[in-house]
Amino acid sequence: MGLSPNSPGPMTLLGAVTFCLCAFRLAAAAIDIPLEVEQLPTITAQAPDSLIAFPSDESFPVTCEAKGNPEPGFRWTKNGQEFDPFLDPRLLKEDNSGTFVIPNNGNLTEYQGTYRCYASNRLGTALSEEIEFIVPNVPKFPKEKIDPIVVEEGQPFILECNPPKGIPPLQIYWMTINLQHIEQDQRVSMGLNGDLYFAHAEEKDSRRDYCCFAAFSRIRTIVQKTAMSVIVKPKNSKNGMSPGTANAIRKRKPSLLMPPSGRSETQLVKGEELELECIAEGFPTPVVEWFKVGHRLPDKAQVENHGKLLVVPVVEEADSGKYMCKARNSHGEAVHYFTVTVEEPPEWVLEPRSQLSRVGSDVLIKCSATGKPQPTIAWRVNGVPLEEAPAANRRRLDDTIVLHNARASDSAVYQCEASNVHGTLLANANIMIMNLPPMILTEEGEEYSAVEGKRVIMHCRVFGSPPPSITWNKDDSSGSVEGPRFTVHKNGSLEILVVEKQNTGQYTCFTNNTEGTATVNATLYVKDPTRIAVAPEDVQILIGTAAQLSCLADYDKSFTYDFELLWEKDGEEIASNHSEASRYLVEDGILQISNVSHGDQGTYTCVARTPVDQDTASAALTVLDVPDPPVNPLLSERKSQSVKLKWIPGKDHSSPTTEFIIEYEESQREPGAWKELLRVPGNHGSAALRLHGDVDYRFRVAGVSAIGRGRPSEPTERYKTPPAVPEKNPENIKIEGHLPHEMDINWEPLLPIEHNGPGLEYKVSYRRQDMDDGWQEHIVKRHSFVVKNTPTFVPYEIKIQARNHQGWAPEAKIVTGYSGEDFPSAAPDNVAVEVMNNSAVKVSWTRVHKDKLHGHLGGYRVNWWRLRSLVDTKKSHGDKHTLTFPGDRSHGVVPGLTPFSEYSLIVMTFNGRGNGPGSHPVHFKTPEGVPEKNPTFRVTDIQKHSVSLAWASPVEPNGILTGYLLEYQLINDTEEVGALQMVDISNPATTKWTLRDLEAVSRYKFYLRSCTTVGCGPIVSEECTTTPEARLASIHGGISTQGWFIGLMCAVALLTLIVLIACFVNRNKGGKYSVKEKEDLHPDVESQGMNDDTFCEYSDNDEKPLKGSQRSLSRETRGGGDSGEDSLVDYGDEDVQFNEDGSFIGEYAGRKEKRASVEVKAPAQTPA
Repeated sequence: MGLSPNSPGPMTLLGAVTFCLCAFRLAAAAIDIPLEVEQLPTITAQAPDSLIAFPSDESFPVTCEAKGNPEPGFRWTKNGQEFDPFLDPRLLKEDNSGTFVIPNNGNLTEYQGTYRCYASNRLGTALSEEIEFIVPNVPKFPKEKIDPIVVEEGQPFILECNPPKGIPPLQIYWMTINLQHIEQDQRVSMGLNGDLYFAHAEEKDSRRDYCCFAAFSRIRTIVQKTAMSVIVKPKNSKNGMSPGTANAIRKRKPSLLMPPSGRSETQLVKGEELELECIAEGFPTPVVEWFKVGHRLPDKAQVENHGKLLVVPVVEEADSGKYMCKARNSHGEAVHYFTVTVEEPPEWVLEPRSQLSRVGSDVLIKCSATGKPQPTIAWRVNGVPLEEAPAANRRRLDDTIVLHNARASDSAVYQCEASNVHGTLLANANIMIMNLPPMILTEEGEEYSAVEGKRVIMHCRVFGSPPPSITWNKDDSSGSVEGPRFTVHKNGSLEILVVEKQNTGQYTCFTNNTEGTATVNATLYVKDPTRIAVAPEDVQILIGTAAQLSCLADYDKSFTYDFELLWEKDGEEIASNHSEASRYLVEDGILQISNVSHGDQGTYTCVARTPVDQDTASAALTVLDVPDPPVNPLLSERKSQSVKLKWIPGKDHSSPTTEFIIEYEESQREPGAWKELLRVPGNHGSAALRLHGDVDYRFRVAGVSAIGRGRPSEPTERYKTPPAVPEKNPENIKIEGHLPHEMDINWEPLLPIEHNGPGLEYKVSYRRQDMDDGWQEHIVKRHSFVVKNTPTFVPYEIKIQARNHQGWAPEAKIVTGYSGEDFPSAAPDNVAVEVMNNSAVKVSWTRVHKDKLHGHLGGYRVNWWRLRSLVDTKKSHGDKHTLTFPGDRSHGVVPGLTPFSEYSLIVMTFNGRGNGPGSHPVHFKTPEGVPEKNPTFRVTDIQKHSVSLAWASPVEPNGILTGYLLEYQLINDTEEVGALQMVDISNPATTKWTLRDLEAVSRYKFYLRSCTTVGCGPIVSEECTTTPEARLASIHGGISTQGWFIGLMCAVALLTLIVLIACFVNRNKGGKYSVKEKEDLHPDVESQGMNDDTFCEYSDNDEKPLKGSQRSLSRETRGGGDSGEDSLVDYGDEDVQFNEDGSFIGEYAGRKEKRASVEVKAPAQTPA
């Protein structure tokens, strides 16, 4: 509890000083006299009226500064006696200053006292307020031995503190030796003086460690008084009652322990705090009430300390009066009256003002003050009491001093001091008596720059006595400047409110008074305003990237070297550093920020500045980032298989959080692996989580915004759920039949976390759908089961139910599947072919009946072979091609056929097991088309006016060749080409041609196409340049007429014939039948499974002859009849034999180029 300065006890060291020095104030109403003019001293700064030497301070400046002309000198008094700081070497002084500094390096007591500063020049003296330098002693409790206080139970007693004196504020505490506060209530309380009062003693008050602590906060000191001991003697029992009972203590009416007398008076200064205290003793414990006699208590009054203290803060005159406290209990009451008087320190009514007067005038100096009690007024002149400095023309009339017919020698500093018991006011008034012609203090020829449309002020500082008049004119004009835009201020300055270009020019300030005249000139330049032409724009930038803000400005070109463009962030200028470590770079008005961080977010302002004006433009830089981690994730509402998770979202960094991802980690199966559990909208701060049984969980939360996913929160504490039955059954059940009499059942097992407890296993139940059989059940732990001895492809109903040691999962859903498939047993009927064009046909068939499918229909496959070109008479078995048509359909288009050819085709169906038997073969022919490109086309001889060409017939004429179309044109290295010339060659056997009458030394391009009755095929081309003269070798037939060449060609032809004869002999040694055609028509269904993953694609047979073998053999044996070449067509015209499964038995010899195939005997039957 704090101590009041009004307390009757010794509460403060300097209580009296506090009230005596409470209201000093330096007052000198200044007149505006420039220092260039002689003038009296004026105090400009001084130390506070109370300067306390705290031990923690290094030094204590005693300040006194003043101005004047001539420059004033300083002197000091201490306790009314002259004091010269320069005579004490320990004090620190400054030249041309009255301030001295007392260092804290020794005994400061000798400097304690009251100081006053005098500032003087030859015109007068100014005084400072009194400054008291206080050196506090370190407060200490006296060392003493305190006898124990013995008190009878029920009697009052007081523990006195008597704290030492020290610098306020003072705080008193009553505690035990173990620093435990003594409990206070209506019975036990501390007074304002720090004593501890007991209204009546109880046995529990007996203790030996009552300690009083005094705390002085300003000097950071706490002192402790010697511990006191209290012994409470129990009251003897009466009438057989036990000691300590209420009946054993005699009840009594209250009496006041504080204040002791019946009446007291209290005086306060206006603005202080009124504290009235009444502490009473008695039994039962008295209750204290407060009253203001004849009035209500002030509204601001407060009752504290268990009703024993009345506090009225900031008292006023209206708070004066008589107050009463009443302490009462059931046996009576006690009262005390307080007479409260509120007084006031001095306040100015008329404060003396500094004055500047003409010689010969009458000067009145007024000074009056009010206060309670009424202050006394004391006058000084230049620091000397008025009575000690008489003047013939000076009179004092009540509160006024009159100087009649004042002279220059009457200039002085007059001091008025108003004081009462509560304080003192001091005012200095500088009285200047002079006559002075105008003195212009502004320099001649000042130049001013103003911005068009803005305002400008041109100065003309003038001093004179009497005060001079001031006018302005422009460019030596006779009249003064006039108009609503022009204002001449009292200090002589000319202000132009809205500057225009024509205001440029020279201005003259003219001033005069009775003592003379003066002028000064100034020049005004009007500049173009500075304006930001391209302002920065608001930008949102991703953290870690680079940001750029642009700014361009227009300004008056006369400021080319004085213009600057700088950037500010949130009002602070950005220091652009071109070093590598700096992230800011300003260049040509562009601010670049590299590696943007959150601290870069804010408002950036571009400042375009010249010496006379500036313009600004701002933009907001927003830094985008992923959300901060949510904080404080907490679990609540914990249940067996659910829990509620709450969190506080982190900062979203200007990109709203769209959702939160909740993840979990469990310690049993995959410790440390976090998995996603749930997503909730970004405006949520909690979520209900469904959990599995028998899992030791912990959770974390991460925010997601348009920028991305933020870092997760800290994990929650762990939460382990109890075991439970499985919540779900297996999913994705697959029923497959790899063999005809088996059914494979597979399913997706439950995840380990979905087991919900130990002992997971599955019950597999199945039954035929088309029969009324009961369910067959099996318990398994794996996730597959095979049902054996099933009929082929019949429907079954299957269900799979999970269970663990806790029980069964919910009833399982029934799914339908089929047992194993077998190969289809029938081929499509009524296979027909419709020729669509020379390269595509439409194939149709009759669907296979579902009873013959023995499985799920996969679709139909069409196999076809090219038997021969219709140009040739011999047949050959070409490559097998297959096209798959998925689904249940009865037709399809076979593309990519060779024109003018004969083909054979079969159709078969397939299911999951494989292909069924092929249909009867169907033969068809494609119509004629245009030939293929000629394989060779070359220039064989070049002369001056002719070129010989040779070519080979197309490999696939795609019809009956009718001839060739040969075209050519001149293509010299110019933009224009010659006319296209055409030669129609009608003989298809022609393979060379000579073009004549060509231009010499010219480049030609030749085009050749082969033709049938349908049209001509694609072009082949060749180029060459004719020679400047005929070459002799060409005239004589070239190399082909040379003897050695003819002999070489004959030898090669002979060797080739011998090799061919050997091949034919070897080929004719083989057997009669070949299995090649049979395998192509009816592939082995055991070995050919469902390997076609892509339908409706063109595919070749796996077994192909070497490229070109068919054509090479047919050309070599063209004149030799059939040469044993058999084909499906050959057998199709005769009696064809088939096995029981519909496969063809015949003979087919596969051929390969320049090599005979080995004959293989066909088996009697193909396995199903």
